Amino acid sequence: MIVAAAVGNVIEWYDFYIFGSLAAILSVKFFDQTSPVAALLSTIALFTAGFLIRPLGAFLFGWMGDRVGRKYTFLLTLTGMGVGTGAIGLIPTYAEIGLTAAFLLFGMRMIQGLCLGGEYGGAITYVAEHVPDEHRGYYTGWLQTSPTLGIVVSLGVIIGTRTYFGNEVFNAWAWRVPFLVSFLLVAIAIWIRLQLQETPIFEEIKAKGQMVKNPWKEAFGRANIKYVLIATVVLIGQGVVWYSGQFWALYFLQQVSKVDPLHSAYIVGAALLLATPSLILYGWLSDKIGRKPVILGGMLLASITYYPLYLWLGTVTVPGNINYPIAIFIIFILVNYVGMVYGPVGAFLAEFFPARIRYTSVSVPYHIGNGWGGGLVPFITSAMFAASGSIGYALLYPIVVPAVCFIIALVVMPETRKISIWKPAEVRA
Repeated sequence: MIVAAAVGNVIEWYDFYIFGSLAAILSVKFFDQTSPVAALLSTIALFTAGFLIRPLGAFLFGWMGDRVGRKYTFLLTLTGMGVGTGAIGLIPTYAEIGLTAAFLLFGMRMIQGLCLGGEYGGAITYVAEHVPDEHRGYYTGWLQTSPTLGIVVSLGVIIGTRTYFGNEVFNAWAWRVPFLVSFLLVAIAIWIRLQLQETPIFEEIKAKGQMVKNPWKEAFGRANIKYVLIATVVLIGQGVVWYSGQFWALYFLQQVSKVDPLHSAYIVGAALLLATPSLILYGWLSDKIGRKPVILGGMLLASITYYPLYLWLGTVTVPGNINYPIAIFIIFILVNYVGMVYGPVGAFLAEFFPARIRYTSVSVPYHIGNGWGGGLVPFITSAMFAASGSIGYALLYPIVVPAVCFIIALVVMPETRKISIWKPAEVRA
């Protein structure tokens, strides 16, 4: 069950991040090269746009998940994600059709963002509604590894394709291969997910006639909106740490340290593989000591140490004199912060909201936090560095936002570890 949910999630995140991993090439292929910096920032802006539309996907598919069911909703999101990603590998370039190429790329990116907006809420709700209360952090922690593994898979496919075809052929046309691979991966994931059964909690709600008539009204009504807002604060801090700790590390190596794409992928990929178990570890730890101290601890450590860690990373990744073990170790630390904030958050969200509106209530704050809060990290950090040439200015957003969210969440975030979700489909008063 967990494997089936995670496999689909890995592939969806592979689809989403293959775009960001190949941003430098896409900027050349789909935008006017009169200003290379502007072209790169335009590509990053498209990447960011995919994040910004995710809450809309969460809004739409959350309604479907609470009305139709968890299983069929995230089957639909998986299919849309695969089509959107694979189609990017078929789009003609700017040299062939001009500005139309950029518009088509934008359209596919919007499909990616919409569908991803419905994926996480479905996957985390599905897993949470199958596992015992006392081990929810541990089991959902396994699912939380899927985005990181999705990045690893995307880097692995890129490295394999680039190595097989060579840099010249890869830059000419073989960059399309990682996108086209998505068609095959998604087909496999759909087959696996078709074998799944609906969650017992949703089946009970349906059998008892307790299904919510309007998930939007109940999820965002007066009784529940304060819980949505609290979750959003937590998720914004978590989202910024997530993208700052692992995704901007790749941008940093390529755009700041000027490490070539292949060696950047080796460094980040190795660090991610070593650190991915931390998501399970911190999910398990949250079962023992609580969700709140683990999540907030990650935010605090990230805010305090990002600047010295990224300065250190810059000193050990000078082209021609790269200290690979230390570079991998630094990113390993950064991803451990990701493990702290992300490993327990799925369990926290599932426990924080009632079953009848869980899909909607989980999805929307998650994608506001990760799509808007975290999704802005690549664009803001890259733009700030391009404008100033200063690592300190580039890191202002990744440092300040988690610090502010830590302070607010310290006051308003409840502990949910001892909440049982195996209860009637209550309506909040």
